[in-house]
Amino acid sequence: MATTFDRLILEPRRTDDARSRPPRSTAHEGESQSPSLMLLVLLAAAGVVVYAAFLLNPGNRGDWLPYTMVIVAETVLVAHALLAMWTVLSSGWNPRNFAFHHAQERLYDLAQILRDGAEEQPWRWQMSLEERAVTVDVFITTYGEDLATIRRTVGAAVAMQGRHDTYVLDDGRSDDVRDLAAELGARYVRRLSSGGAKAGNINHALALTKGEFVVVLDADFVPKPEFLHETVPFFASADVAFVQTPQTYGNYDTIISRGAGYMQAVFYRYVQPGRNRFNAAFCVGTNVIYRRTALDSVGGIYTDSKSEDVWTSLMLHEQGWRTVYIPTTLAVGDTPETVEAYTKQQLRWATGGFEIMLTHNPFSRKRNLTTDQRIQYAVTATHYLTGIAPLLLLLVPPLEIFFDLSPMDLTITPATWLLYYAGFYVMQIVLAFYTLGSFRWEVLLLASVSFPIYVRALVNALLRREQAWHVTGRKGAYRSPFAFMLPQVLFFEFLLLTTGVAVWKAFEGDQITLALAWNATNTLILGVFVVTAWREGRRARAEARTARRTLDGRAPANLPDGPAGDVVTAPRPALVATRDATTTGGTS
Repeated sequence: MATTFDRLILEPRRTDDARSRPPRSTAHEGESQSPSLMLLVLLAAAGVVVYAAFLLNPGNRGDWLPYTMVIVAETVLVAHALLAMWTVLSSGWNPRNFAFHHAQERLYDLAQILRDGAEEQPWRWQMSLEERAVTVDVFITTYGEDLATIRRTVGAAVAMQGRHDTYVLDDGRSDDVRDLAAELGARYVRRLSSGGAKAGNINHALALTKGEFVVVLDADFVPKPEFLHETVPFFASADVAFVQTPQTYGNYDTIISRGAGYMQAVFYRYVQPGRNRFNAAFCVGTNVIYRRTALDSVGGIYTDSKSEDVWTSLMLHEQGWRTVYIPTTLAVGDTPETVEAYTKQQLRWATGGFEIMLTHNPFSRKRNLTTDQRIQYAVTATHYLTGIAPLLLLLVPPLEIFFDLSPMDLTITPATWLLYYAGFYVMQIVLAFYTLGSFRWEVLLLASVSFPIYVRALVNALLRREQAWHVTGRKGAYRSPFAFMLPQVLFFEFLLLTTGVAVWKAFEGDQITLALAWNATNTLILGVFVVTAWREGRRARAEARTARRTLDGRAPANLPDGPAGDVVTAPRPALVATRDATTTGGTS
């Protein structure tokens, strides 16, 4: 079996084993240039335009209130669909240019590796760009994640190919995490305060380290050995600020995790590659490597928002830096598995996007951005309005059922109306089916029921409310999912009642109306979400009871006191020798 060093000598430009089938998460890499996908995108775009013309036809206009609600909602959805398709059509550009391949082929000094006897220790291989040795710091941010999760990530990070120093940035201030870092050969950093949340944690570590390049990994994203090999060569171009890789997930175990994960899949496989073409690919907070001087030019990671990743990207682009996204899975992590985790994640992301929309208009003359970048950041800032649009559409059928207010005054047959409707919505489903490999109903479910989260995020941004920081993979005490979805439950009850009224009217009038079908569908979707939450709660309660029985009779462990100040530890000497670290022992 060939070793890593053998492959490096014999196949310097290959990073995978051609004999093995690529995993599901990477099978679609490169499909952004697929002629079939391009054709589907063009057909879907044509369907959107035809549907928009149908809605805007004055002859089809119904009662002003529901019609206005439909037009507002559909305008948001149509505009974002067209812009997303335009971005996907631009995704054929490959950021791996001659400079990248030239740098990657000369990244290691093979003769030096042989002299050092490090053939089987790739973490010791010195990396060089333009014949100059480079230094890399790897930051793993932690905040209360369980030790098993942190162990997987730190162990993999320490063993990555290419010489680097690994730091565990522990905002959870855990002595157990400190000991784990020492055991695995990583440095440990603990700070006195928690100001700035994750961004403040990273900036604190930047002040203590000197690496020319900085990798940021969340505690639940396990990097692959070739992470640095595939990203560092891009920095041969002096204008590259960071290289972002996708968030790929390995925990598709629940309806929530599948919906949240698949929802991101199209973005990472097709949209982010398209943003490369406009120099508008943004950082997503993990699985990214920065040039330190680029971060220094904008004062470090942006700390005035919990969506620090997008804001930092925006600041870098305004300073004229170039960014790179590669659709190659180089780390695998966890997506939210519960209603609580999903709600908190989406609330944080949406609040950050709305903050850009309300306080940092990309189209302002003050912004040093290209026209393409302005458009792409405007899409980012307004993206979560597409999550509020379903709220307006949910309210349209009840207006017709209770008050006979119809959004459209249709003189066409239902079949003709369905043809117009299918041109937009069915083609969107066909496109999603192609990109994801099948129809993922979980995505439709979450997209339809998340509107309370995004409404709250918009209110937070309008009122400048501070949004608390929450970690996706953190484990804590059980809380019922219904504590985070009261609006969805109330809407389900309302729509269920409305459907009952519509059925009664249908029997009275001997006619099934479009409003009844529409409202019943919405009721079913919300009902599935309620049942999903109920099953999640039942499972969590059972797990909590099992845990209590396991701990019954045990004395509670003594918890460490809070830190007296910032703590930075180096790996233990006995373990450092296996990783060729440059410092040993001690605490400062």
